[in-house]
Amino acid sequence: MTTEKFAALLRGINVGGAKKVPMAELRQVLEGLGHGDVQTYLQSGNAVFSTGRTDPDPTALARELEAAIEAHFGFAVPCIVVDGAYLRAVADACPFPAAELEGKQLHATFFSEQPGAERFAAIDGPAYLPEEYRVGDRVVYLYAPDGLGRSKLGEVLARPAVVRGIDVTSRNWNTVVKLIELTG
Repeated sequence: MTTEKFAALLRGINVGGAKKVPMAELRQVLEGLGHGDVQTYLQSGNAVFSTGRTDPDPTALARELEAAIEAHFGFAVPCIVVDGAYLRAVADACPFPAAELEGKQLHATFFSEQPGAERFAAIDGPAYLPEEYRVGDRVVYLYAPDGLGRSKLGEVLARPAVVRGIDVTSRNWNTVVKLIELTG
């Protein structure tokens, strides 16, 4: 049995009126799967939970949650599930001075699997300065001084050549820090 906490990161919900997933209902879906200590954070698809399962597999938990969301809400939502230790490792490995930046300036794009270097080969990083990115363990760190909404490099990192065939979802650094706290 584990008391380890996991974070479920849902992609593309509650944006512009599409794919409405009320957080109270998301909590019910997670509880219906047998998970405990369920909490949600913001309306953008962040949930934290514990599971009583022995040796839980985050990928299997994500697929199970995706199926339950589709059954409950009637539409597909890609999910990435990570444990608290992974989130702490992401923060510890951050190549940018996170403590010195505003949360909106630093983003983590989580990948369901490790992206190969070939996905980034055509990106001319220096052409986007002062914006920068670095690839980590199933995560891409993006420093965007003017925020993600104005980021040209962020647009490039979201192109099909980079993300095709892999579930991805981004969170600003404030959210990453809060999820670490909630899974701690």
